[in-house]
Amino acid sequence: MPVPVPQQRGVPAAETPHGADLTVLVIEDDPAGSITGPELSAAAGTRVRIRTARNLTEAGRLLTDDVDCILLDLALPIPTTTTAATAAPAAPDHRPEPAPGRADELAVLTHVLRIAPLHAVLVLTAQDDTELAAEAVRVGAQDYLFRGELDARVLSRAIRYAVERKRADLAQHQLTESGLRAQENARLERGLLPTPLLEGSDLSFAARYRPGRSRALLGGDFYDTVRTPDGTVHAMIGDVCGHGPDEAALGVELRIAWRALTLAGLCGDQLLSTLQQVLEHERQSEEIFATLCTVDIAPDGRRAGLCLAGHPAPLLARHGRPARLLPYEDGGPALGLLPRARWPRRQVELGAEWSLMMYTDGLIEGRVGAGSSQRLGQDGMVAMVNSRLEQGLAGEELLEAAVAEVRELNGGELTDDVAVLLLGRDPERIRRRGRSAPRPGPVSTAPPATAPAAASVQRPPLYGP
Repeated sequence: MPVPVPQQRGVPAAETPHGADLTVLVIEDDPAGSITGPELSAAAGTRVRIRTARNLTEAGRLLTDDVDCILLDLALPIPTTTTAATAAPAAPDHRPEPAPGRADELAVLTHVLRIAPLHAVLVLTAQDDTELAAEAVRVGAQDYLFRGELDARVLSRAIRYAVERKRADLAQHQLTESGLRAQENARLERGLLPTPLLEGSDLSFAARYRPGRSRALLGGDFYDTVRTPDGTVHAMIGDVCGHGPDEAALGVELRIAWRALTLAGLCGDQLLSTLQQVLEHERQSEEIFATLCTVDIAPDGRRAGLCLAGHPAPLLARHGRPARLLPYEDGGPALGLLPRARWPRRQVELGAEWSLMMYTDGLIEGRVGAGSSQRLGQDGMVAMVNSRLEQGLAGEELLEAAVAEVRELNGGELTDDVAVLLLGRDPERIRRRGRSAPRPGPVSTAPPATAPAAASVQRPPLYGP
């Protein structure tokens, strides 16, 4: 039978729509062939084109994207060497290995599966070798046929089934890979969220984070908190304009840079100027900017320094007083807007007992009713927080209730990223903690009788008791 000239097409193998023309590559050493194209076309109800190859070298040349199914004779000998046309693809092969003792019998099949990983494969075998046929399907073939029972009707149906099975297998494989990739991305995003370093601090800590992107764990908002060796607690919250993965990556870079600079001793205007340089070097375009709010709380917890770079002012609630916004008149521009900007540091008196809430604009830009154009705004947020404080909420419960109420007022999920950070100082809790701390006993200078076993180091809670 004359071999048709291969015709390339854009539809990958195993994705041929049901009812369309089919191209079958028959690989067997019988020059006469067993089934003709007209016979198959009549049985299938559609045109079936047949290409024949007497060996694997010819098969490699005829194997193109428009081949829908390969009909392979398992009795075909495999050559000892392969040419470039039959070389295995670079993609890894995860198919099962043949059972012990069957590797030689299935060598031609494993070779075809390597050079045609996206094509449906039907194998031909002797009628008395059912075990070998079943093993061929386990290794990767879509189905098997016996040589003595071949007719056009059976073969056309088997080809259709094989193509559909291969298409389903490829779809399932892509779905599995997509799921694994999503899990890996989720683990990566969780790893990029901050772990506050507050060991040794008497301040309480709570945070809530909700990215605006669907199915994302990380957005353009970012925050962090660290305690430096002198006892000062530094806190930061920021917002990169935009909501995509590029903005999320830039937010992570700024957060890590802030932590490194803070631990290196930078503060206030010097720190923000350096962060602006980082932003200018890492952003995708000159239109990208970021707002930022930094607070450094003195070791005694009674006062703090505040710097604002185009960011909403924090909310301060003192014991027995309603919450209010800290002054924001002396703030500087957002990072990335002005090349030689300055950010003055303002001194703030906190008092003995207080809670300080830092947030991004996603918390205040939600609407106050479904279909309403009115935004919650800072005044609405202050009133909402004061209402929750009057109910006795604090810490995690306060943030959870505030974010839930903002979402409810908006009539559904917020489109912008939301980050909220809450620091607090409670003298009574500090006193209770001091009374519960173990007192040091007398120091013994005598050497131990035996070497003590290794003990695990008990660290204070990361987020405060």
